[in-house]
Formats: sequence, structure tokens, C-alpha cells
Amino acid sequence: MITIVSRENLFDRQAAWRVVAQIVAKPTSVVGLSTGRTTANMHRLIAHIHQEYGFDASQATFFGLDEVTGVDRSYSGACYTMLRRELLDDMAIEESQFLMLPTQADDFSQACCAFTSEIERRGGIDLLVLGLGENGHLGFNQPGSPFESTAWHTVMDPELEQRIRRETSTPANKPLGGVTLGLRDIMHARHLLLVAKGKRKASIVREMLLGSVTPQVPASILQLHPSIEFLFDAEAASLLPPSFHIS
Repeated sequence: MITIVSRENLFDRQAAWRVVAQIVAKPTSVVGLSTGRTTANMHRLIAHIHQEYGFDASQATFFGLDEVTGVDRSYSGACYTMLRRELLDDMAIEESQFLMLPTQADDFSQACCAFTSEIERRGGIDLLVLGLGENGHLGFNQPGSPFESTAWHTVMDPELEQRIRRETSTPANKPLGGVTLGLRDIMHARHLLLVAKGKRKASIVREMLLGSVTPQVPASILQLHPSIEFLFDAEAASLLPPSFHIS
């Protein structure tokens, strides 16, 4: 299913209501969230809807798709801190309801296994919200990531790494990276919501939907998911054929 909306504010509202509707329909939902410029306003709107309408999120579990490694969890750009600041603190979500991959660990492989095992113990992923990277990445699954990957410690986009090093004064000899659900984990979610907005995403939106399914465009695998909605604003969808109509 592809939904294209005319304006950014409508995009943010529709995305927010998709998450709210999942929790209202199933109060024990396990909901995965992604950080970044595309989802920040969506998160704030979910919190606003919660404050205005008071839907019950006390039984839901929230988790982050990925996390920066090599920094403190308190770093403002850590996914844990961003999700807390943008959404979960305003909803008074307890730590027991919030699962995150670690920013630092002695054994990331073991931490990844524990993370995915806990998600499964809670019933598996009901809804996973995905942002779309300009090179087609999902989380820290960069181009070339194997489709069969499960949660793993990988690399981050070089531009993002440079920004984090500047912001945290991290020296070049200290490794930074990313830890993320793998593409196989993503495809096992019951329902996916892929969100993209802005002209910067137009080219990769077209390639993701109309190109070949290939590890060089990790998001292309989403063509094969049985229950996914692609939600775009008009700018992100501007290079799609005219048969894709704006709602």
C-alpha cells in the first residue's frame, strides 16, 4: 500500500495516527521506532495525541530500530536519548517498556541476541516504523548488507560519523559504529510503516519501489513484505509515475 499526502504537516499527522491506532487496537503492542529528521515531528505528535486523548500505552513495549555505538547513552544524538526526549518521556513510558540496543558493550553479538530474544519474548514486532536513508539504508543496514542479517554491530554512514565526532570531540582513533536490527529481523515484523518526506528522498523512493530487489539498496527488500504501507509526502513521491496519486 502506498499513501502520498500533499503537505508535510499532513504527512506527520498520518504517520502519528498509524502508531496510535496500532496501540489502541492492541494495547500490548510491540512497536519499533526510528530516529531522524523524518520521524521527529511524528514522535512529538504521538505524545500530543496521548496528552489530548489519553489513550492507554501502559501495556505497550517500545523499542528503537538501531543505536549509535562508542558514545555515552546520554549523548544528545544517541537514539535512546532522542526517543526519550521526542516521545517517551512525555508519555511517561517506564524503562521496563522501552528496549534499546546498547551504545557500549563488551560483546555486541551477545547484546544483539539478548535484544531480539526479549522482543520475541514479548510477542514479536507488531509495528515497525522505518525511515529511509538517501542511499537506501534501513537503520544501520548500509548498501551491501546481506538480506539474511539479524541484529548486528555494523558501520555508520561516514557523514554521520564525522558529525558525531565533531559533536562529541571523539578522536579519530576511537571507533564509532552502529548496532541495528538486521534486514531479516525487519522482514519478520507483522506490519511495517516506511516513511519518507522531502525532495532529498525522491530518487531513492523511486529506486526502492521500482528498481530491482538488491542488497545494494537495502530498502528494496521491502517490496517483498506482505504487510507494509509506504507513506510519502508529495516531494518524496515526485519522481514516481503519474499513476501514483496524492490522497
